[in-house]
Formats: sequence, structure tokens, C-alpha cells
Amino acid sequence: MSGHNRLLTHSEWSARAATHRDRMNALVGPYFAERRAGVAHPVVDFLFTYYAARPAQVTRWHPGFGVSLERARRYTGLRGYIVDDDGTATVSQEHLESRIDLLDATLAITQATAGRAPRFGCFGLHEWAMVYRSDANRHPHPLRLGAVETDAVVERSGLRCTHFDAFRFFTDPARPRNAMDLTRADAVANEQPGCLHATMDLYRYCLRLSPLIGSDLLGDCFELALTARELDMRASPYDLTGVLDMTGRPYEPVPIETAEGRAQYAAEQTVVAERGAVLRESVIARCDDLRKRCRGASPMEQPGRYNICAG
Repeated sequence: MSGHNRLLTHSEWSARAATHRDRMNALVGPYFAERRAGVAHPVVDFLFTYYAARPAQVTRWHPGFGVSLERARRYTGLRGYIVDDDGTATVSQEHLESRIDLLDATLAITQATAGRAPRFGCFGLHEWAMVYRSDANRHPHPLRLGAVETDAVVERSGLRCTHFDAFRFFTDPARPRNAMDLTRADAVANEQPGCLHATMDLYRYCLRLSPLIGSDLLGDCFELALTARELDMRASPYDLTGVLDMTGRPYEPVPIETAEGRAQYAAEQTVVAERGAVLRESVIARCDDLRKRCRGASPMEQPGRYNICAG
């Protein structure tokens, strides 16, 4: 069954699986405990609810396509796997080929994003635009500055969002204030690597392509998505007093309504973008390699059959 796949012994892959599980638990173990108790977390929840991920999808280790696992009956029944009579598990060629549209769509948006210069002038105002002139908040936390001053910050600052999946949650009065009118159809044309959400979406792409893409790369993208999400909410209009991060420390706000806060945001955003650029190239390289392994695959065309940006 394994063909030309590289074989990992039971002891080899078990050790790697344990290391990955321990890594994820070190990053968000307290969140897993709170989730089991039914407690929501305004920062970390997003990485599971918005991206429709279960904790097991993040903590379970996958080797990626092209690697077989000795004595791995626990992978029986998992999507994409075949397990032979002696318990050797591998991701099937048939599963790879069933995901070619998704590979094409992922390559299209990641390559387009990688080819653009990053922009750092948004200052995280998408969260502010989501409550602009609205009586309803998206989170059960008060606004740091109150509704009137929150609206005033939006009006003074201007909106320069390039990410449709943030723009679509803007309030009706906020959308015309954005520098461009975004649609899902032009998401590939507008995505740029300075955007926190473009970086967080690398985690989305790895999730959707799992188990073809191995958990080591998914773990790297998840860790960076967590960093980006924390900055996202620290720069938001919400007062997170009393909310603790995964190390037990309070989230310190990034007050983007001030010049100092905007400078801090841009500096942290730049670090995230630089790390994201490296991981984006890894995702591109892996997707390109996977596509080449599809039997009879034609040259990649602009994707129209699969929308990678669908939330």
C-alpha cells in the first residue's frame, strides 16, 4: 500500500505526535479546559469557531501526504487515510486528487498575496468598523472609549481594509468609509501580506488541506495565527479588562486612537507579516509539490470551482 511513501516506525511517529500535542497544549491548553467547561474566550475562540475547527483537528498529528505510519490503526476511519491489513496508515492518492481544486485555489491566493508589498496603514480599525454607529457589539465586552468616541476614531482615522472577510462584517454606515469596496469575487486581487487576517488565513488553508499538509506546518501557522489574533483584539475597541491570555497575563491594549498606539500596532503588525511571509512560502511550496503529485494534473488555471475565501 505504501508504494514510494517514506515509512515512519511506530516509535518515530508516536514521538512526533506527542511533541505536536504537547506544543498545542502549551499554546492554548487553558482554552481547551475552559471550552470543555463551556466557557468562551473572546480572543482564542475565533481560531476555532470562525475557522470551524475542533480541538482534535489541531492537536492530532498528521505526517502529510507521502509518509506512511507503521502500526497506526488509530488512523482508521479518518478522512483521507487508508490503513492496510498490517496497520500501516497513509493518506491516499485518491484523497489527494479529490483536493486538486482546493490546491489550485490555495496556490492562487497565496501566490498573489506573496507577490504584493505589505501595507501597514490599517491600524486594526476593522474591529472598530464592525461596531461603528451600531447599538450591538460583536463581543460581550464594553467599548474602551464608549460608543461616541469609538465612532469618532473611525471618522478621524479612515478605513483602509483590504480583507473581504473582515469588510463583510462592517456595519452599513462603515462600508462606504473604506478606501475600497471589497467583494468576495476580487479577494485574490486585493489580499496583501501586511493584513493580519491574510496571515491568520494560512492556518485556515492548512486546516482545509489536512491531512495532505502535515501538522508541523499547521502548528507553525496556528501559532502565528494566535499571535495575530491577540494583536487583533488588543487593538480592538473592546475593554478586555479581566480577560487573561494563555499564560495567565492580562491583555494589554494597543491604543490605536493615539499616535503611540498606531506606531506600536504597525511595529507588531510588521513582525507578524515578516513571519507570515516565511510560512506563506512554505504553504506555497507544499501545495505546489502536492499538485505535481496528482496524476495527469494539467497546468494550474485561475480557480473558479472552489472559493478558498469562503468563510
